[in-house]
Amino acid sequence: MNPIEELSPKIVWKNFYSLTQIPRPSGHVEKVTDYLVKFAQAHGAEAFVDDAGNVIMKKGATPGYEDLETVVLQAHMDMVPQKTKDSTHNFETDPLDVFIDGEWVTARNTTLGADDGMGVAAAMAVIEDENVAHGPIEVLITKDEETGMYGAFGLKAGMLEGKYLLNLDSEEEGEITIGCAGGMDVVCTMEYQEMNVNADNMLAYNIAIKGLLGGHSGLEINKGRANANKLMARLLFAAVNTQIAWLCSWHGGNMRNAIPRECEATVLVPKTAEKEFIALIDKSRNIFCEEYADIETDGITLTAEETTIPSKAMPQDIQENIINAVMAAHDGVLRFTPSMPGLVETSSNLAIINAANGKVEIDILARSSKDSMKTFLCNGLVSCFSMAGMNVTLEGGYSGWQPNPKSPLVATMSSIYEKMYGQKPTVSACHAGLECGIIGVNYPDMDMASFGPTLVSPHTPSEACFIPSVDRFYAFILEILKNIPKK
Repeated sequence: MNPIEELSPKIVWKNFYSLTQIPRPSGHVEKVTDYLVKFAQAHGAEAFVDDAGNVIMKKGATPGYEDLETVVLQAHMDMVPQKTKDSTHNFETDPLDVFIDGEWVTARNTTLGADDGMGVAAAMAVIEDENVAHGPIEVLITKDEETGMYGAFGLKAGMLEGKYLLNLDSEEEGEITIGCAGGMDVVCTMEYQEMNVNADNMLAYNIAIKGLLGGHSGLEINKGRANANKLMARLLFAAVNTQIAWLCSWHGGNMRNAIPRECEATVLVPKTAEKEFIALIDKSRNIFCEEYADIETDGITLTAEETTIPSKAMPQDIQENIINAVMAAHDGVLRFTPSMPGLVETSSNLAIINAANGKVEIDILARSSKDSMKTFLCNGLVSCFSMAGMNVTLEGGYSGWQPNPKSPLVATMSSIYEKMYGQKPTVSACHAGLECGIIGVNYPDMDMASFGPTLVSPHTPSEACFIPSVDRFYAFILEILKNIPKK
């Protein structure tokens, strides 16, 4: 038995460890879907997969609690696949290497998947444990939340009967979330005719930026962390405009909702400009490290290594347009919520750049709790990349989850938490994207709240779960289930 399975509460940690051994990156959740259905059926619950790929479990009330309203426990099955540069982990085939580090559980050189594996594990524990007192229960485990909330978007009306929904996807124990930002994917594409490279008197270098902290593009967008794509744009802007480099390819980031930690670009350098190019690399490294010394505490690595000269490169107008657009595009916090100055209202994450072989795609995730500001931000990004000659589409848009301060569910939860732990929970909205707002479109009368154990650095290889918070998180769930209002 793995030591993690011995942590308290065992029934939750056992299920969580099982999930870490099943590959489940976004877009590859077939194995965990099958596992969840068989798990529920083995413990006496009805279970099926809906048309959107969500797993739905249903379990009747325990004796004496039949008159309570039905409650939905909701989490998502997929995880963000991020790893360190030197990791050989294959998220589609390999189990995670998880271990205990003091009071934390983490994974070796990869994301942990506690976002939202802890929520799934807690819901599984409720289904499994015959000693838990509860009314009728439905469990909704959604598909591919991290890449576009596809499971929530595909959930049809009438699939659930619950009046109350407990979203188990928040990341600070002692907080109850009652609202979140909406989002929009801004997808910029272009095709171009590559130019042949004359290798005479030329060198090729592969530039790499790595070692950044990255992080969750909603929860940690306000921490001022460096965006690897933006740093690369600054370097390329200086190199191309001084004609000491010519862009061949550019790749940075791999998840729309993760601040990009790494970026690479291949450039041509005239032999006569090699010293200037190396000097620019050294100067840029020093500038970046100085600018972010108090933020990027792990340091910023910027290297340029000579490589094989590619046969093709970008035409001058294409490379200039792409670099200029990335330089000009907004990234980071645009505005804080006027009524709550500490809460981000509107932001963007310049998440992914892939430019090579005659094709360019740039993906940006725009977020806002205010629809008009989301529109303003997206229109600005459309204008920026359209002027660069790119085709820009807006995809997967959703409105924010509007807070209901008078929620009966939240009032009950707050009272229960104060009685259990001697202090009131924090009740607030967040800038992350939660599925509650999307689910609420087809279930407008459902009362919802989100909470969870304490996680740090989700969406990065530094992700960790605070062990003591899981015990309190699960105990809170059980007490809520006993106190769901009657029909």
